[in-house]
Amino acid sequence: MKKDKYSQKHESEEKDDPGKKVPTGSEKQYERIQNIGSVITGSKNSKIYCLTIIGQIEGHTYLPPENKATKYEHIIPELVAIEEDPNIKGLLLLLNTVGGDIEAGLAIAELIAGMSKPTVSMVIGGGHSIGVPLAVCTDKSFIAKSATMTIHPVRTTGMVLGSSQSFEYLKRMQERIANFVVENSKITKERFYKLCMNTKELAMDVGTVVEGEEAVKEGLIDKCGTLSEALECLYKAGNKRKNRKNKN
Repeated sequence: MKKDKYSQKHESEEKDDPGKKVPTGSEKQYERIQNIGSVITGSKNSKIYCLTIIGQIEGHTYLPPENKATKYEHIIPELVAIEEDPNIKGLLLLLNTVGGDIEAGLAIAELIAGMSKPTVSMVIGGGHSIGVPLAVCTDKSFIAKSATMTIHPVRTTGMVLGSSQSFEYLKRMQERIANFVVENSKITKERFYKLCMNTKELAMDVGTVVEGEEAVKEGLIDKCGTLSEALECLYKAGNKRKNRKNKN
């Protein structure tokens, strides 16, 4: 059967180009770090995916180019790929964020909370605002001693209609955040709201800043620790899951 011109052209494009350079493993890692700030590491039989949430979490509108930002449209497909890749045994989430878009942050947090693979988070620098749900969405959470977390009510920018419907919407959004944090950590709802509405700590805002050990005492974070401890926790969780599968 004679092939049409389109099929012949398509097949010729698929053939290997002898002059084309194939990226090496290290070059692929470098590209991944450059594009979305992630890296796959670990031994041959136990690969760990390290994902960073840095700067401001970008939502449906672009942030200025000078802003450090995490784009949710990059992170969400990566999470699906991690969940589906049999070679990746766990996810390490590193957080140094000022917060950002609530819908985007909660979407990422919900996906991570629903993953079947072991997940561990670590707050380094800051896990502020919508970074709080992201910090608590994993199976186990760590925070560096010098890191901080800011808990405050929902903020909004731009024009807001001064109507009961607008206030009700903001109230419901705050409730969604509070419910998620309470369900994925050890803090109570009453205590979370008390930290949110604190008027004695921030000069220009309402809320509370908690440091590493304080975040653990409040029940937000599981443990104050280091990178090596977070990785060790992730590897142990992966081995336990592997042994469980072998028994079955």
